[in-house]
Amino acid sequence: MGIKKVFIKTHGCQMNEYDSAKMLDLLKNEEKFEITKNEEEADLLILNTCSIRDKAQEKVFHQIGRWKKIKIKKPDLRIAVGGCVASQEGEKIVKRAPAVDIVFGPQTLHKVPGLYKENLYTDKAQIDTSFPKLEKFDFFPSTDNSGASAFVSIMEGCNKYCSFCVVPHTRGHEISRNVVDILNEVSSLADRGTREIYFLGQNVNNFKGSYKGSSTSLAKLIELTAKVENIDRIRFTTSHPYEFKDDLVKVYEKVPELVSHVHLPVQSGSDRILNLMRRRYTIEEYLELIDKIRSIRPDMSFSSDFIVGFPNETDEDFAATLDVVEKVKFDESFSFIYSSRPNTPASEMPDNVSVSEKKERLDLLQSKLSQLSFGYSRKMVGTVQNCLITGSSKKDPGELQARTFNNKIVNFKPRNFRIGDFVNLRICEAYTNSLRGVVDTVAS
Repeated sequence: MGIKKVFIKTHGCQMNEYDSAKMLDLLKNEEKFEITKNEEEADLLILNTCSIRDKAQEKVFHQIGRWKKIKIKKPDLRIAVGGCVASQEGEKIVKRAPAVDIVFGPQTLHKVPGLYKENLYTDKAQIDTSFPKLEKFDFFPSTDNSGASAFVSIMEGCNKYCSFCVVPHTRGHEISRNVVDILNEVSSLADRGTREIYFLGQNVNNFKGSYKGSSTSLAKLIELTAKVENIDRIRFTTSHPYEFKDDLVKVYEKVPELVSHVHLPVQSGSDRILNLMRRRYTIEEYLELIDKIRSIRPDMSFSSDFIVGFPNETDEDFAATLDVVEKVKFDESFSFIYSSRPNTPASEMPDNVSVSEKKERLDLLQSKLSQLSFGYSRKMVGTVQNCLITGSSKKDPGELQARTFNNKIVNFKPRNFRIGDFVNLRICEAYTNSLRGVVDTVAS
């Protein structure tokens, strides 16, 4: 029998990207799979799903339908569906799409090799969407990652139960990893050439991992990570404003490796809507937090998330959102039209904002956010930025791509540089989603 090949398609957030990478490591180690970018030649097709946005289930079944056509031609092909939609739908996926052989949740991805073998042996669908807490991390092999930047998941789940969000139902309650285990993973990555660590969690700043017999915080974890040799930059996402405590604000003063960029979802500028969303903070408190962080890092770059057209959102509520955008001047943001998600309190509210109103508001918001982001980029033209080289340019493989301290992408003509090097780039042009630079001096 020839070498087996696996193809994986990932929807959604950075945590899904992290999970997909770990799944591939497991399959390479335990089942000797090779990764392929060609669906047609795969022996195992994996869809790692996300349920945050509207019509997530339908997108999953459309993809399964496309893969079913490949399976008809290749009967030994196995199809696996994992992630949040799998956790949400479970055995319903197999009932609706019998072509699916394996269904697993975000907390059972470490069982994929075993589920695959059991399916081969029995030819029966294997389903495991249980929540065995942090068990999966005990099974992850050391990664072969040699990239300049790497994700490290430090906690799972969320206890906030925002009225619009399905995460507590699909990923379970908050549970934090042991600090020593995290630092061991960071050290292993650093040994393989990683220079930047990106901590992940659904509610990452409520991290409460065990360290020396007691619970600790994200701030302490950041301080410890900064001491790991060759780790020069630290990022984290996604943070909740309610959990952004003073110790985390002060760590920006203590740890120069912590980048000058933070993703801080506000969702709405209206206190009334925030209350309906169960966000646990007011706009006044949110703006006070922004001011605290900027008092320590005046050049701090903020990005955010917005939901437009939430049930009962009025023109006045939306105007309040635009007002917050103007006050904070977000550098980058993600905005979406509200969509009802199953098993959430908001799904029981009357969705009384018309589709046309939602689209109009989204267009206005995105236009404002784009103007601010481009203006921010234009101000960087002429400055010299210390950048970490992360790979080849997506648009031009003949160029390299680097990232500034405040999270801007810079493309430039290469010299004798490697991924993982730092270089000082003089910014010469600003575009909508990136910058162009020229080498000023080589950093460390």
